[in-house]
Amino acid sequence: MSAPQSAPPPPPQQPAPPARSGTATAVGWVLTIALNVVAPIITYNVLTDDHGWSEFSALLVSGAWPVLDSAISVAWRRKFDEFAVVTLVFLVITAVVSLVGAHSARALLIKDSAVTGLFGLLCLGTLAAARPLMFYFGRKFATDGTPEGTAWWNGLWAYEGFRTTMKRMTLVWGSAYVAESLVRIVLAYGLDTRTMVTLSPFMIYGVLAALAVWTARYAKRSRAEGERRAAAAAAAGGAAAA
Repeated sequence: MSAPQSAPPPPPQQPAPPARSGTATAVGWVLTIALNVVAPIITYNVLTDDHGWSEFSALLVSGAWPVLDSAISVAWRRKFDEFAVVTLVFLVITAVVSLVGAHSARALLIKDSAVTGLFGLLCLGTLAAARPLMFYFGRKFATDGTPEGTAWWNGLWAYEGFRTTMKRMTLVWGSAYVAESLVRIVLAYGLDTRTMVTLSPFMIYGVLAALAVWTARYAKRSRAEGERRAAAAAAAGGAAAA
């Protein structure tokens, strides 16, 4: 009579994140929001309204704040991570796109749409790379930047469910921004400039908000599904061993 076969080991569970520094996380979020959102808007409005600068000059100067954020991130983490590289690349793209071609309000609206479209294409292009773009964005905002947090996030790539989640997020973000860019370009040609100046920000931040909500819900659902499968596999393995 043959010996009973042992049950296969259950799939490994993803490790829990390390304890995060509340102070470091808070400081990181405050700097990110202040230097990437608040400071550029204030700088642009002050230069154009109070000092009579042109829209293009004010836009270029206000873009220095995200550069400062990247520099602080590099000094804090003592390395130049992929998120900082992407940020700097898009600042250069924005500056180049703003300076070339016609300098009119309608042209500026179309150029803004082209920048978000380029971001979408970049997302889709990284699906063919070793790791998709959302992996690096997730590491930026899901960890506090400490070596322990970074090592934990990098280690999650060993799990198939995590890899699938990052690739699917990147696909959705890329497709959404390519579609948003095309719609805004079509509307820029079909609507008057005053209407588009009012509508464009709602489209930009509306798409961003919708993607943020979808990402949070999808990540939570994927994590719960992974935990359910691991628990089911562990229970099946225990029953087979008994």
